[in-house]
Amino acid sequence: MNLRKVGIIGCGMVGSATAFSLLHSGLFTEMVLIDVNRDRAEGEAMDLSHCLPFIRPLEIFAGNYPDLKDCGIIIITAGVGQKDGETRLDCIHNNAKVFKSIIPQIVKYNTDAFLLVVTNPVDVLSYVAYKLSGFPSNRVFGSGTVLDSARLKFEVGRRLNVDPRSVHAFVIGEHGDSELAVWSSANVSGIPLDNYCEHCGCDCRGSRTQMEDDVKNSAYEIIKRKGATYYGIAAATTKICKSIVRDEHSVMPVSALVSGHYGLDDVYISVPTLVGSGGVEDIIDIELSNDEHEKLKKSADTLKEVIGELRM
Repeated sequence: MNLRKVGIIGCGMVGSATAFSLLHSGLFTEMVLIDVNRDRAEGEAMDLSHCLPFIRPLEIFAGNYPDLKDCGIIIITAGVGQKDGETRLDCIHNNAKVFKSIIPQIVKYNTDAFLLVVTNPVDVLSYVAYKLSGFPSNRVFGSGTVLDSARLKFEVGRRLNVDPRSVHAFVIGEHGDSELAVWSSANVSGIPLDNYCEHCGCDCRGSRTQMEDDVKNSAYEIIKRKGATYYGIAAATTKICKSIVRDEHSVMPVSALVSGHYGLDDVYISVPTLVGSGGVEDIIDIELSNDEHEKLKKSADTLKEVIGELRM
């Protein structure tokens, strides 16, 4: 397995934006693009290759599934995109069919890679990829609520006039309508959020519901205006890849198989997770308020109900 080689399956807006972001990350020396539309993959590879005089050397090409044989990370973005007015869960049946055609092809040529699922609904499809691939759970995970957490940090930072990188807060649960912000442990550089708000004279507590709604609905608003979201998820996917390739041991809310944590069992859901060169290396049990714990359980129940419909 070559951790410096990455494969991207699906060259739509998310796949191509992810390829562009990874191209500039310096993480990889080889990148293979696969799409059901071969011309699209070739066009993206050609266009991206013209960036090479400005960045680090990298071989990028359009390929087929046999070209994935030694990839260290395989990113799946293929599927039917979320349309205006649809929830992420509305995409499930069509995209489950797509995964039933993709995953066996991956496994045919590579049984050692990390599978990073980005296609929505990401939690359910991560579970589908896990079941279809037969890979150990530490090597199959989804982008989860890494982007949602970044959106929350942005909203808090904007309201408090502070660098969002100094805001530490998680969005957990489904990457979708049942997700929740963990306000009980949110802080600004170690200062509890309530204390920081009191210090700067902001009515932070009164705007939490609005901020959480803004995070939850941001994808809908972006899709309404431009048809798709792709820059944010590309950056989030790059961050996850960095933690694997560089063995950073970053704690991120990726969508991972959770059994025995938070009172949950056999469900892919986003919770704080230690990510490194071993993929999902540990599930971190952070303290939740009673209300947050109940919301997380309801979110898991929502996902398990959908998974049950797929008869995996």
